[in-house]
Amino acid sequence: MITFYQKTITKGKLKQIEQFKVGSWVHVENPSEEEFVRLGEEFKLNLGLLEDAIDPYEVPRVEVENTTTYIFTRIPYEEDGQIFTAPVLFGVAETFVFTICARKLVFFERFMDGRVDVYTTQKVRFLLQLLAEEDAEYARFITLINKEVRRLSARLSGKISNEDIVRFVNFETILNDLLDALVPTNATLSKLVSGKFLTLREEDKEFANDVYLESGQLVELSRSNIRALMNIRNAYSTIMTNNLNRVIKLLTGLTIVLTIPSIIVNMYGMNVWLPFADSMHAFWIIASITAVVTTLTLWVFKRKEFL
Repeated sequence: MITFYQKTITKGKLKQIEQFKVGSWVHVENPSEEEFVRLGEEFKLNLGLLEDAIDPYEVPRVEVENTTTYIFTRIPYEEDGQIFTAPVLFGVAETFVFTICARKLVFFERFMDGRVDVYTTQKVRFLLQLLAEEDAEYARFITLINKEVRRLSARLSGKISNEDIVRFVNFETILNDLLDALVPTNATLSKLVSGKFLTLREEDKEFANDVYLESGQLVELSRSNIRALMNIRNAYSTIMTNNLNRVIKLLTGLTIVLTIPSIIVNMYGMNVWLPFADSMHAFWIIASITAVVTTLTLWVFKRKEFL
């Protein structure tokens, strides 16, 4: 679906318009083949690059074709409690800005309902605002994961269930996916800041640099959170291994201690003459010897910290 939006300095708010005008924002969601052809023919856009915008495996990059700059990126979104990234194309043509995505994203609604104040006629500024909001979206999801990881890690010394471990692994997978999108996006922003692909006005250069630095900070934050998750999982694995070793050590010690009376009892079960065999107090003598030997063994094991 192709929709047109426009807001100029003289107009109060962003409005959807029926037909394309110079200085418009052309937004495309889940385009059909016919709509791709229309975009290519009507707006002189590269059809091959447009189709890359809905490739689920497309990586962030920047391309320039004639006077049009194509910026491929990925936007994080949440669905059924899971976090994913979707490919999105930001484009700056000679007279308009266009965006293409394969699915409806909440990300764009902040622009459409006026929460982000933009002027579609200021093409480069509008693009930078799109990229800045993209950074904010990544920051929101990374912060949510960071808070949840800290909450779970506070229970490290206590009881952690298998579900918690699964959540740690899931968080690590999500952060790796976000990092895979952020790293090439940061490289793309570096190229934009250099002015190689877009002509930046003086008032936009500082904004562009801020967007680039924020993206770099998100990369480092993602890596830091991944390292924290790995450390937590390793710590928990070490704790579990240590607890298991202590249990095995205790059971082994008890097995040895209980083996001693078993040996003595089995010896006196043989059909041969044995010490105290003729004594009427044989049971109590053997029981006393067994108790003394067992107690002594326990004392030695305790002293050596075997138990």
